[in-house]
Amino acid sequence: MKRSYLLAALLAIAAAGWIASGQLADGGSEPPASKPPADLSAADQVPLVRVRRQSAETRVAEVILRGRTEALRTVEVKAEIQGRVIELGIERGDSVTAGQMIARLAPEDRPAKVKEAQALLAQRRIEFDAADKLAQKGYRAETQVAAARAALEAAQAALEQAQVALDNTKILAPFDGLVDDRMAEIGDFLEKGAPVARVVDLDPLLVVGDVNERDVGEIEVGTEARARLITGAEVSGTLRFIGAMADANTRTFRVEIEVANPERRLPDGVTAELFIPKGEAAAHLVSPAILTLTDEGLVGVKTLEADGTVGFHPVQILQSGSDGVWVTGLAQEIILITVGQEFVTVGQKVRAVEEGSLEPVAEAGGTS
Repeated sequence: MKRSYLLAALLAIAAAGWIASGQLADGGSEPPASKPPADLSAADQVPLVRVRRQSAETRVAEVILRGRTEALRTVEVKAEIQGRVIELGIERGDSVTAGQMIARLAPEDRPAKVKEAQALLAQRRIEFDAADKLAQKGYRAETQVAAARAALEAAQAALEQAQVALDNTKILAPFDGLVDDRMAEIGDFLEKGAPVARVVDLDPLLVVGDVNERDVGEIEVGTEARARLITGAEVSGTLRFIGAMADANTRTFRVEIEVANPERRLPDGVTAELFIPKGEAAAHLVSPAILTLTDEGLVGVKTLEADGTVGFHPVQILQSGSDGVWVTGLAQEIILITVGQEFVTVGQKVRAVEEGSLEPVAEAGGTS
């Protein structure tokens, strides 16, 4: 009995030892955990940017305005007397010359009144001549001669009035132009002052806009200017007028460019962009993509400075076109950061390569 207990105890001790030996062996087989040393070279790497050296060019500075085309003059031709329309000489869209008949009213009794006035004038002239001769011989008083002269002049005035009334039955174009609209038809009875047609003068054509009070002092009458219409047409002409008084609401001054339009193809009321020269300035041509906007709202470009760091310089946009924008406010010679400028900050040290050749930039040169 004691022997069986002893055997069981030995087996238990052996099993426990075997289990313990296996756990120790497994634990010793795993290498101790360790991390490789951190590679800090990436954090210390200097950013790489591409740059371009360029020089400023002299460009004509322009005031750019939004405006529109406008007819030189527009007139509503109206009846000067009352009467019935018996003839029309124009249609809408017709070209007319000064003095051309637009419409004719029925003469009614006006020719008869002219003849009556002519007869009365002839009578008054005879009476005046007789009175004047008798006065020279002493048979008429000066007062009688004066009365005869007054009657003669009244008859002359009556004839002129009758002739004007007859002439006004013909309604004429006041100047060369186009008939934009016709308001009367044959058979209409027109009162004095009733509109008959609207005539517009499109040669020359005006391109008008409003210049702000900061720029008005920098432009001059007589300057050659240009305009781009919303249709795509580009025209040029002379700045013929600058307003002397500002608009009370906008504080802007009206300006007018006079443009030749002999064929009258350019209409009134087309949206236009005006370009008026105001002097010359040194400017750089840059891509809009490299322009940077600061937190303060300044527009500028980033440059490579002489010490190899990034600089920022505010600019003013002078002109824009399909090939880029012309900006002022930079030095004559600069080194522009053209690629990577959005990833670097002002004052940061950078490595630079030339935009075209990818050759390293050995020496930046100064900017201001």
